[in-house]
Amino acid sequence: MEKQRQRASMLMKVVTLLCLVVLCTAIESPQYAVVHSESDFEVRLYRDSTWMMSAPVRELSFEKSTLLGFHRLFQYIQGANLNYSRIAMTAPVVTSIVPGAGPLHSSAYFVGFYLPVKFQADPPTPLPELHLKPYAWDSHCVAVRKFSGFAKDEIVVREAEKLAVSLSRSPWANSTSDDSGYAYAIAQYNSPFQFIGRVNEVWVDIDASGIDSCNSSEIATY
Repeated sequence: MEKQRQRASMLMKVVTLLCLVVLCTAIESPQYAVVHSESDFEVRLYRDSTWMMSAPVRELSFEKSTLLGFHRLFQYIQGANLNYSRIAMTAPVVTSIVPGAGPLHSSAYFVGFYLPVKFQADPPTPLPELHLKPYAWDSHCVAVRKFSGFAKDEIVVREAEKLAVSLSRSPWANSTSDDSGYAYAIAQYNSPFQFIGRVNEVWVDIDASGIDSCNSSEIATY
């Protein structure tokens, strides 16, 4: 029985990694405008959008949680929904880290992706066993730090700490938001089979109270 579980786990990982190749051809991404830019981070204003999110994945590892969460999302976009709709992949895949006492300062992870424009207003309902649900993302500002390579457990913590230091030395020092329910998120844009030119980002929500640039209705397409 244990060998069967190990085989099933390995198969799921292989299938999911192969499926992630579609990220190389992703076309649609959430729209935003850059409202502030510095050498090591920028602040973006994202417009209202709808995402499909996993239920909390309670694993200690960021990498394993992202893999498990994306496996559910991939089944959904391949037709595991009540409409049997096939849904185009988008980028990035975002893993939100819920604060906690774990080794990555986390208690759980949410994995999600932006729904294509075609399904923004009326997303197909996921099959119940996938434990997914649509999430309405209101327009708000996000502080973003880019980093390259693979988003491994120890790397995402280090990059998040670097963004926190940068923000503490900037005009946005007291503007991080507690409303989102997560400490930070990691956005991944590439297939695991792309070894050069990889793009990842750390995202931290910004409290827009009193910040005019984060309340603008004019959002350019990026």
